[in-house]
Amino acid sequence: MRAAAPILLLALLAGGAPTISPRPEASQVAPPAAWRTVLASDGPIERQWWARFGDPQLSALVEQARANNSDLAIAAARVAEARAQERVARSLLLPTLSASAPGAEARSVNAFGQPSESFSAQPTFQAAYEVDLFGANAARRDAARASAAALAAAHESATLSVSAAAASGYIALLALDERRELLKETLAQRSEALRIARDRAEAGYTSQLELRQSEAEYRATEQQIPAIEAAIKRQENALSLLVGDTPHAVARGANFDALLTPAVPGVLPSELVRRRPDIAQAEFSLAATDANLRAARAQFLPQIRLQASAGATISSLLNDPISIWSIGGSILAPIFSGGRLEGQFDAATAQRDQAAFAYRKTVLTAFREVEDQLALIDRLGAQEQALLAQRTAVADVLRHATNRYRAGYSPYLEQIDAQRALLSVDLALIQLRADRLTAYVSLYQALGGGVDGA
Repeated sequence: MRAAAPILLLALLAGGAPTISPRPEASQVAPPAAWRTVLASDGPIERQWWARFGDPQLSALVEQARANNSDLAIAAARVAEARAQERVARSLLLPTLSASAPGAEARSVNAFGQPSESFSAQPTFQAAYEVDLFGANAARRDAARASAAALAAAHESATLSVSAAAASGYIALLALDERRELLKETLAQRSEALRIARDRAEAGYTSQLELRQSEAEYRATEQQIPAIEAAIKRQENALSLLVGDTPHAVARGANFDALLTPAVPGVLPSELVRRRPDIAQAEFSLAATDANLRAARAQFLPQIRLQASAGATISSLLNDPISIWSIGGSILAPIFSGGRLEGQFDAATAQRDQAAFAYRKTVLTAFREVEDQLALIDRLGAQEQALLAQRTAVADVLRHATNRYRAGYSPYLEQIDAQRALLSVDLALIQLRADRLTAYVSLYQALGGGVDGA
């Protein structure tokens, strides 16, 4: 009966622990059967998906950003810290061993008034172990392991974001170069038109009004070039920071028109959950809260600790050393905590529920981001067709306006308006192409990027 008493006590105390409730049903999410916007696709995404744009310099910039970006270095250090914390939590499941060797040397006076000296030492080995009978330490280890995995997924998500930012930034830089070249070509045309207008005004063929109109158009185009050049400098500075370097000129590879338009990857909605690193991060974070909840429940249960020590007492007052040892154990069971344990358990339950809904939100956001980019790519294609048709019409308007002005049937202002319209459409075409290429980058990012072996 005396041997069975501790077991009965443990069983009685274990019965008072609260029950862990299941995850909220409202936090569950199921992927759709198919995407709303259906586009032609050609299979999975390669690991180095940025190579599909056909510019070696773009690929080099992305690789440099992945290797040297400061935010990625910080994320990697956080992963290393979490791995170290995981080792700390794992050590709770193992016994601890320690050694001590206290010693002393003393000089004293005996009852006869004579001095005497003595030396003593007591080397001891000690061992302690907490029996993880109810899984508290195992739950802490699991929580630390899941937290480390969540930070590793966060590092992967940050790497994907940096890769997309480098690719998008390079595309934007080439688009700015293209806008500058267009403005320089237009300025050369305006310069020639201004020269002709000046000659005609000096010869008396036209009034000063047409000369001033021509000069105004020349200056209007001229003032746009410094603004574009400043934007190019800022974009280069932003890319320099992204690759972990001081501001410098960014090398270009192919020109803007040579960039290839990649194909849409064939990724199903059901595959997205396995591909996105931010979804993996949310899932691991949820697993960590589950483990913390188990650890909070285990606080209601008894803790069993075993201790043992062995050593020897050595003294100059003894003829031979004397061996010493001890073996013992203890059971610590909570009886009254003033609601502290209940509050910790309820807080852990609420944190688990928060993580469950955060996981649902992350998954839903991922589906929305993919749908947004598919719709954008589809509609930008239709917009480009309309804009190209508009350019053809505007170019015809300019041709007719120029012929009518030279024949004396219309004022110079009609030709100026047509020139403005054509420049506006050409600039819009450059921006639209940049937006479409950037949409492909965003789509690759929304799909989780490339995976090993893809």
